This record gives sequence, structure tokens and C-alpha cells, in this order.
Amino acid sequence: MGYEVRELLVEDFPSLLHQIEDPPENLFISGSLPGPEYKFLCVVGSRKYSPYGKEVCQKLLSGLAGENIAIVSGLAMGIDTIAHEAALAAGLKTVAVPGSGLDESVLYPRTNLGLAKRIVASGGALLSEFELKFRPAPWNFPQRNRIMAGMSEGALIIEAEEKSGTLITARLSMEYNREVMVVPGGILSQNSFGSNNLLKDGARPVFSSEDILEALGLEKKEKEEKDYKNMGPEEKIIMERLRQPMAKEELIALLDMPVTKVNILLSSLEIKGIIKESYGKIVLK
Repeated sequence: MGYEVRELLVEDFPSLLHQIEDPPENLFISGSLPGPEYKFLCVVGSRKYSPYGKEVCQKLLSGLAGENIAIVSGLAMGIDTIAHEAALAAGLKTVAVPGSGLDESVLYPRTNLGLAKRIVASGGALLSEFELKFRPAPWNFPQRNRIMAGMSEGALIIEAEEKSGTLITARLSMEYNREVMVVPGGILSQNSFGSNNLLKDGARPVFSSEDILEALGLEKKEKEEKDYKNMGPEEKIIMERLRQPMAKEELIALLDMPVTKVNILLSSLEIKGIIKESYGKIVLK
């Protein structure tokens, strides 16, 4: 075998997996999961991708170079493959979650065995809840999609047809209260019918790598430090809570402050250009 596989201890599971209703009982891994300082971003899309989808995926991920972001995808042909390759090219960590066991004899798809080995060699990981020599079957893939969605801070949808397995991952991400980001596509492109419908349902449109950083709450440290100098103690408390985007009602529930006081502080932070409201959530600018 070109890479070693071991069973992952439950306490070493990606932390967000413990939050979903149906977490895996077992996980098998080859390689190493990125440390707690990394945020997982699930990147998925159509197997029958367009040149536009390929270019957008490569450009967005290359713009994340140097950030503590690890790219999660399913090792499938199409956008999954492009996402893993783009992550490797940008020097980003990447984790592949195939719809099969991890043994070389069953790893799916077989054509991506070389890519799987490069992911492990680059410091990333292969991850699966299926037994070592478990062969792929149609029902495996929706099951593994919940792991990709569950372990990630957010999902980036590159392209999705009207009826697409990619939409399963998007729906699960919404159910798990993850950030769902979508690349807008042409209204006449079949590859974008599903994607554009997600935007109509309230997903966050993505036009640049900066949009992804904003959605994940990854502002540049230099900006954070500068902004903090001009904040009062109560504003700083709010900023600590807003390291992850959240709805105003959720923020108010977390704070031990009167609602009127919170609204005044939020208005002050918005006037200062530090926060903004986007698609029902308050985010750092």
C-alpha cells in the first residue's frame, strides 16, 4: 500500500462533526488532519463542469493561498478533482472524503489514486467512515456528503445542475447551520440552474476570494488590531462573538446586555465600518 490507514480516535474527529445529529461512529484516515487553527471549507460542484466552473474554482482557491483554510472535497471526477488540485497548487491543506473505503484496491475513483497519494504526501488527509475495503455504491455518496458538510465551516458551490448530488451537500450544510456560498452562473447554463436556485433561497453569492474570507470570518489580523484600538470594552465583547457570522437574534441571546444596548453598539460598529449585515447575518467587514 502506498499510504497507511488507521482508525481515528473519536476525540480526534474534526470538532464540528460532533455538532451534527448523525455523526459517524468510526472514521478512518490516511495522512494528517490540519490543526485547530485551520478552518475547513467544503468545495463541491458538477462532475460535468464547464470551462467557466474550472477557471472560477482555480482562481478562487488560488486567492486563498497563505490563509489557514483547508479545502474539503469528495475526490470525485469534475469540480472535486479541480478543487483538490487547485488547493495543492496554492499550497493549501486539503482533505478528500471518498465514497469508498481507503484501501488502494477500492478507492474511488480509481483514476484519482495518484491525486490521493499526493494529498497525503502534501500534509493533507484521506478520510472515510467506510471500512478499509468497502466498495463504492450509489448510497455511499449522500452518506459521505454529510461528513464533508458537517466537518466544514462552510460550503462553496462552484456549479450545480438542477438535479445534482452537489445540492445534497448544500442542503446538508444549510441544515447544519453552515455558511453556504455560491458562484453565480449564467441563467442559460444548465450547469448553474441548481446554483442559481440556491442564491434565490438565500445562499451567499461569491465573486472573489475575499468574499470567502469574509464568510468564514477570516479578516486580516492587521485590520482587526487597528479596529480594536478604537473600540470600547462592550464593543470588543461583541467583536469576540462575531468571529463567526451570526444572526442578530442569536448574538443578542449570547450577550448579557439589554436589547436596546446591543442595537446601539451594533449601529456604532456599523457606522465605523467594522461590521455589516449580509443575508440575515452580522459579519465582520
